[in-house]
Amino acid sequence: MILRLFSSPNGHLGKSIASLANVRSWCPAPMFRSTICRPKSTQVPANRVYDVNTKIPKDVMLFKYENPRFFKMLNIFAVSQFLFWGYLCHFSYTTLKDAPVQEDGKEELPWYKRVNLGENKYRNGIAIMCFFIGYGVLSASWIFTLRSVRYLVLRKGGDQVSVVTYAPFGTNRIMDVPLKYISAQESREAARVTVPVKIKNRALFYMLDMRGEFTNTKLYDYTVGLSRKLK
Repeated sequence: MILRLFSSPNGHLGKSIASLANVRSWCPAPMFRSTICRPKSTQVPANRVYDVNTKIPKDVMLFKYENPRFFKMLNIFAVSQFLFWGYLCHFSYTTLKDAPVQEDGKEELPWYKRVNLGENKYRNGIAIMCFFIGYGVLSASWIFTLRSVRYLVLRKGGDQVSVVTYAPFGTNRIMDVPLKYISAQESREAARVTVPVKIKNRALFYMLDMRGEFTNTKLYDYTVGLSRKLK
């Protein structure tokens, strides 16, 4: 009886096997195909933070910005401005003499002829203003120079970063900072002009000029390029 079922082309078991084969080869409509007939994906997932090895065996440069001529010209301009305004300060304090304006016909004179620049309040005010203008220009240029990053070097082991900045007199200023004390305020892809970087216990931001070169973008993004909470 069993052999007859297998051997008979019209047997019920043969029809059942054929129907099962048809079911296995059938796939639903396209709207259901993505959930029912989806093949197994063999694509390798993108690298995550913990997939990147930051424990490097040697020093690696992350960023460099070579533009010493600009900073040299900037500081020459700042020093010349300080000397110029300093000279005006000395000139106004020592040269302006007290020359009172006569009261007769004073109302008919233009306003600038009615002002006695040699009077103490005007003379001292002009001298102080000239000094602070020159000092302000010099200070702003030096602060900008000292906060402009020339090199970023991730030290061996990945726990320290050497931040090399420009200095006012053509030299470099180097400081080693723990990586956990550095926080990027903006991502490298989103920045247009500069990437501001905050260092713990340091006033103002350090600037990475986008005209510079990120020599190791992947390592930078997972070390210095991360945003951290600095307490």
